[in-house]
Amino acid sequence: MKRTLVALAAISAASVATAQSSVTLFGVVDAAFSSYKSKSSNVLGNSATASRTVLSNSGYNASRLGFRGTEDLGGGLAASFWLEAPVTADDGQTGVSTFSRRSTVSYLGGFGEIRLGRDYTPSFWNDIVFDPFGPNGVGTNLISTANGFSSSGAINSGFSANANYVRASNSIGYFLPPGLGGVYGQIMYALHEKDKFVPGNATPNVPNSSRTGRYVGGRIGYASGPLDVAAAYGSSTIADAFHAGLTANLNTFNIGASYDFGPVKLSGEYSKAKVDSDTDGVLPAGASNSNPSAEGWLLAATVPVGAGLIRMAYSAVKLATNRAVPQINGDPKADKLAVGYVYNLSKRTALYATVARVDNKNGYDLLLGGPNYVSKVIGVPGAYKPKSSTGYDFGIRHAF
Repeated sequence: MKRTLVALAAISAASVATAQSSVTLFGVVDAAFSSYKSKSSNVLGNSATASRTVLSNSGYNASRLGFRGTEDLGGGLAASFWLEAPVTADDGQTGVSTFSRRSTVSYLGGFGEIRLGRDYTPSFWNDIVFDPFGPNGVGTNLISTANGFSSSGAINSGFSANANYVRASNSIGYFLPPGLGGVYGQIMYALHEKDKFVPGNATPNVPNSSRTGRYVGGRIGYASGPLDVAAAYGSSTIADAFHAGLTANLNTFNIGASYDFGPVKLSGEYSKAKVDSDTDGVLPAGASNSNPSAEGWLLAATVPVGAGLIRMAYSAVKLATNRAVPQINGDPKADKLAVGYVYNLSKRTALYATVARVDNKNGYDLLLGGPNYVSKVIGVPGAYKPKSSTGYDFGIRHAF
């Protein structure tokens, strides 16, 4: 009888634990047949192209494998975790060896959510929320590309040095609770985790060893019915020279909005990113001009058609380089047009197709993906400059 009671107690305890806790395995597998072509030209009228055809990943949604769970602590409080790893479907070489997409633990209640770990930065959210193509595939808007994401170009901007553009490690975040009349928001502070010395002149004279890696930012928005609007700001320390008293921060501001009219949903975004150095003569790693800034615009629309969705987006970026260097033809700039269609076979599986084109002017070098631009041709005089980048994705996405 005693053993029976002990067994029943154990079963009861396990049932309570199960009722109060949940763990979910989830993921996305997305693969596409993709092709890219980068075209350059010179002043003599000669042109050169570099092309590549691949089986790509994440043309519609990012491929991933994740685990998330929540425990009810009682009294309206809860604890949760989220571990998410990138996956490459084409070769299977990337899997659960790192949870670099997200690795967080949270404490939640009526006060909101406190979240610790590696997570999306507040200043990145608007770049993907108001873009129907998100950060995936050839359709990704030029605001993301100019900031060094999904591009092997953008070297001249200096923004590709920002390791905290998409996500930040070692972060402490706070999210407002739901039920605030449509208002939502978050703040984040990410530690650089560098050593601090007292006295200061004991600091080793090593570049990027004292402040680089720090991020601070926030986002505030309002969503009600068909309307969604949000503004965000983030500052990331991308370079430092402690002994010279120099620091370079990349400061980003953006504001986006969308309105769902039913037959069509319209969205747009304005963004400005600027490298702010203590002196114009100090360059962040990867920059070829000091204190560059870039302004970007996005106009987009989605149109539901039966089980499918038409996606369209136009984006443009203008780079303001070092004003000490004469701009003979004007500042570098680029624009992009992307059109796509998604057909939902079910709630979890979709077929998709996207085509896009980027046009560069005045030496800008933004890409859709694939090979970089040809800069010279053996035996042909004249330097080649980036002109256009075209590409397409045809793929399938399955979520579980």
